[in-house]
Amino acid sequence: MKPHALPILMYHGLHADASARGRFDPVYSVRPDAFARQLDWLVEHQYRAVRLEDALASSGRDRHVVITFDDGDVSNVEVALPMLRERGFHAEFYVTSDFIGQPGMLPADGVRELVAHGMGIGSHGRTHAFLQDLDTAALYAELDDSRCRLQAICGHPIDSLALPGGRGGERELHAAQRLGYRHLLGSVPGPNRTPRADAWLQRVPVTRDLSLQDFAALVRWRGWTPRWLQARHAALTLPKLVLGNDGYQRLRERLL
Repeated sequence: MKPHALPILMYHGLHADASARGRFDPVYSVRPDAFARQLDWLVEHQYRAVRLEDALASSGRDRHVVITFDDGDVSNVEVALPMLRERGFHAEFYVTSDFIGQPGMLPADGVRELVAHGMGIGSHGRTHAFLQDLDTAALYAELDDSRCRLQAICGHPIDSLALPGGRGGERELHAAQRLGYRHLLGSVPGPNRTPRADAWLQRVPVTRDLSLQDFAALVRWRGWTPRWLQARHAALTLPKLVLGNDGYQRLRERLL
């Protein structure tokens, strides 16, 4: 692993199938047994899953990985937390504050349970609105309301933000920083070879059909799998620009 590389893995829910508790997604719902194999691969290859702040404060030569979960699915506590604790791993959970208590999503006590076990909590917006689509006043409200509610639940400052839908740029970054967010995560795939405080950190999406071989290639950021992932992300940029975020999202839902 080259100096300063930091793999940040992006998960959502862990669901065996559509009947499992939580909000199943045909692309992003990883099977629990696959998640267990991925964690065991990390252990076998001497990676340590740590909190984001600890990873960024390290020398950059440690074999660290950051595991993140978006949205706040109930499986984060019911499935992921026991597996992480069994291996001595920590993770970051980016919660959409208006989702708290909704069907299939974590209640406030579930968020507090994650905190009690040393996991990180960050914001994933208040409503999961795509931040690029909001005017300035709505953007600040979306980020500040989420931060304030999560702080009230957790009892400590919330200074980490993951972009809903991965949609955001310089305007959203600067707004988040003005509100006190220090760690900012996007969804552009990459290895974070030189993490910077003034830019979005890159993340690697872990999807339902990802093989263990491809998972290993993405963590190491070697071979064709990372190149294909970056090429796919770049290819989707044009339809997002042409259709807009809402139009692209509706097309995605029809194709799934």
